[in-house]
Amino acid sequence: MNFPSELLYTKDHEWIRIEGDTATVGVTDFAQSELGDIVFVDIPSEGDSLAAEAVFGSVEAVKTVSDLYLPLAGEILEVNPELDAAPEKVNSDPYGLGWMVKVRLNDASDRTGLMDVEAYKALVGA
Repeated sequence: MNFPSELLYTKDHEWIRIEGDTATVGVTDFAQSELGDIVFVDIPSEGDSLAAEAVFGSVEAVKTVSDLYLPLAGEILEVNPELDAAPEKVNSDPYGLGWMVKVRLNDASDRTGLMDVEAYKALVGA
Protein backbone atom coordinates (compact mmCIF):
# COMPACT_ATOMS: atom_id res chain seq x y z
CA MET A 1 0.00 0.00 0.00
CA ASN A 2 1.28 3.45 -0.94
CA PHE A 3 1.28 6.37 1.55
CA PRO A 4 3.11 9.42 0.10
CA SER A 5 4.68 11.35 2.96
CA GLU A 6 4.24 14.79 1.35
CA LEU A 7 0.44 14.54 1.48
CA LEU A 8 -2.04 15.15 4.29
CA TYR A 9 -4.90 12.73 4.96
CA THR A 10 -8.42 12.66 6.41
CA LYS A 11 -10.31 10.18 8.56
CA ASP A 12 -12.59 9.69 5.53
CA HIS A 13 -9.64 8.46 3.42
CA GLU A 14 -9.13 11.49 1.19
CA TRP A 15 -5.67 12.92 0.56
CA ILE A 16 -4.82 16.57 -0.02
CA ARG A 17 -1.75 18.20 -1.59
CA ILE A 18 -1.58 21.90 -0.69
CA GLU A 19 0.37 24.24 -2.97
CA GLY A 20 -0.04 27.89 -2.01
CA ASP A 21 -3.77 28.62 -1.78
CA THR A 22 -4.70 25.75 -4.11
CA ALA A 23 -5.05 22.07 -3.24
CA THR A 24 -5.51 18.85 -5.14
CA VAL A 25 -7.76 16.22 -3.53
CA GLY A 26 -8.28 12.52 -4.18
CA VAL A 27 -8.96 9.24 -2.42
CA THR A 28 -6.19 7.24 -0.82
CA ASP A 29 -4.72 3.98 -2.02
CA PHE A 30 -6.31 2.36 1.04
CA ALA A 31 -9.76 3.72 0.08
CA GLN A 32 -9.60 2.59 -3.52
CA SER A 33 -8.47 -0.89 -2.46
CA GLU A 34 -11.37 -1.15 0.02
CA LEU A 35 -13.89 0.05 -2.59
CA GLY A 36 -12.72 -2.33 -5.31
CA ASP A 37 -13.09 -1.63 -9.01
CA ILE A 38 -14.35 1.93 -9.45
CA VAL A 39 -16.80 2.19 -12.34
CA PHE A 40 -18.11 5.77 -12.03
CA VAL A 41 -17.06 9.08 -10.45
CA ASP A 42 -19.77 11.72 -9.94
CA ILE A 43 -18.55 15.19 -8.98
CA PRO A 44 -21.22 17.80 -9.79
CA SER A 45 -19.70 20.51 -7.59
CA GLU A 46 -17.31 22.40 -9.95
CA GLY A 47 -17.60 26.12 -9.17
CA ASP A 48 -19.22 25.50 -5.79
CA SER A 49 -17.85 26.88 -2.53
CA LEU A 50 -18.07 24.21 0.15
CA ALA A 51 -17.34 23.89 3.85
CA ALA A 52 -14.73 21.50 5.19
CA GLU A 53 -16.07 17.93 5.32
CA ALA A 54 -18.94 18.76 2.90
CA VAL A 55 -19.81 16.10 0.33
CA PHE A 56 -18.44 17.15 -3.06
CA GLY A 57 -19.28 14.02 -5.04
CA SER A 58 -19.27 10.24 -4.96
CA VAL A 59 -17.48 7.22 -6.35
CA GLU A 60 -19.30 4.10 -7.44
CA ALA A 61 -17.60 0.74 -7.28
CA VAL A 62 -18.99 -2.59 -8.42
CA LYS A 63 -20.62 -3.27 -5.03
CA THR A 64 -20.97 0.12 -3.32
CA VAL A 65 -21.25 3.90 -3.60
CA SER A 66 -19.16 6.13 -1.35
CA ASP A 67 -19.42 9.87 -0.73
CA LEU A 68 -16.39 12.13 -1.18
CA TYR A 69 -15.69 14.73 1.53
CA LEU A 70 -13.78 17.96 1.00
CA PRO A 71 -10.86 18.06 3.49
CA LEU A 72 -10.78 21.88 3.81
CA ALA A 73 -13.20 24.68 2.94
CA GLY A 74 -12.86 26.23 -0.49
CA GLU A 75 -14.11 26.62 -4.05
CA ILE A 76 -13.97 23.66 -6.46
CA LEU A 77 -11.91 25.05 -9.35
CA GLU A 78 -11.59 21.94 -11.48
CA VAL A 79 -12.83 18.37 -11.65
CA ASN A 80 -10.49 15.80 -13.19
CA PRO A 81 -11.94 15.54 -16.73
CA GLU A 82 -10.32 12.15 -17.39
CA LEU A 83 -12.41 10.37 -14.76
CA ASP A 84 -15.57 10.52 -16.88
CA ALA A 85 -14.08 8.23 -19.51
CA ALA A 86 -11.64 6.36 -17.27
CA PRO A 87 -12.79 6.12 -13.61
CA GLU A 88 -10.43 3.16 -13.16
CA LYS A 89 -7.55 5.68 -12.94
CA VAL A 90 -8.61 6.11 -9.31
CA ASN A 91 -7.69 2.44 -8.78
CA SER A 92 -4.50 2.39 -10.84
CA ASP A 93 -3.04 5.80 -9.84
CA PRO A 94 -4.94 7.34 -6.90
CA TYR A 95 -2.22 9.93 -6.13
CA GLY A 96 -1.52 10.88 -9.74
CA LEU A 97 -3.87 10.53 -12.71
CA GLY A 98 -6.74 9.55 -10.38
CA TRP A 99 -6.98 12.91 -8.56
CA MET A 100 -10.54 14.16 -8.06
CA VAL A 101 -10.67 17.97 -7.71
CA LYS A 102 -8.57 21.11 -7.46
CA VAL A 103 -9.72 23.58 -4.83
CA ARG A 104 -8.97 27.23 -4.01
CA LEU A 105 -8.72 27.09 -0.23
CA ASN A 106 -10.44 29.66 1.97
CA ASP A 107 -7.52 29.44 4.44
CA ALA A 108 -4.42 27.62 3.18
CA SER A 109 -2.91 27.63 6.69
CA ASP A 110 -5.86 25.70 8.16
CA ARG A 111 -4.94 22.06 8.82
CA THR A 112 -7.89 21.25 11.09
CA GLY A 113 -8.80 17.57 10.93
CA LEU A 114 -5.87 16.60 8.71
CA MET A 115 -3.33 13.89 9.52
CA ASP A 116 0.27 13.42 8.51
CA VAL A 117 1.31 10.13 6.94
CA GLU A 118 2.21 8.44 10.24
CA ALA A 119 -1.15 9.28 11.83
CA TYR A 120 -2.99 8.04 8.73
CA LYS A 121 -1.02 4.81 8.63
CA ALA A 122 -1.95 4.26 12.29
CA LEU A 123 -5.62 4.91 11.47
CA VAL A 124 -5.68 2.21 8.77
CA GLY A 125 -3.41 -0.20 10.64
CA ALA A 126 -0.53 -0.07 8.17
